[in-house]
Amino acid sequence: NAFPCHILDLKDANGKRPLDYLLANWTDTAASLLRMTIQIWMIDPMTRWGATSWVEDMTSRVEEIFDEGDKERSVTLCNRAYRTFEEYQKLEVTSILEMALWKMKLKCGRSDDGSKRQAMDRGECQCLCGSDIVIPNVAMFLGIPTSVDSASSQ
Repeated sequence: NAFPCHILDLKDANGKRPLDYLLANWTDTAASLLRMTIQIWMIDPMTRWGATSWVEDMTSRVEEIFDEGDKERSVTLCNRAYRTFEEYQKLEVTSILEMALWKMKLKCGRSDDGSKRQAMDRGECQCLCGSDIVIPNVAMFLGIPTSVDSASSQ
């Protein structure tokens, strides 16, 4: 863990990630290093998020990479796992944003000394926190399709 995991996502002058070089030079040692790297880079963060079903999905995708005998197919599976991880990251970011908006709305219902100004239950705060406005605009910058985008493309 000497380097932050986001370094693994950076591309060099040739447009390749460190992961791409491991996949291109597939050996038992590279496979072992790749397995450890994917565990630290993709699976461990999702475990910290508490997203059990996502962890199970990613773990099965990773096992598929190493169970595959064909190198080209392994590269394809690895890239699919990476894209899936990116989608999970985007969902996690929007979830955290929604919780922050919700928490801010809860705090707005209290005065500076901590006493309640108005009675707002959690459901009201969730509906009135503004996430329905903020999140679609943030999602646009993250490349996440919104329901409006999905409806217009059909």
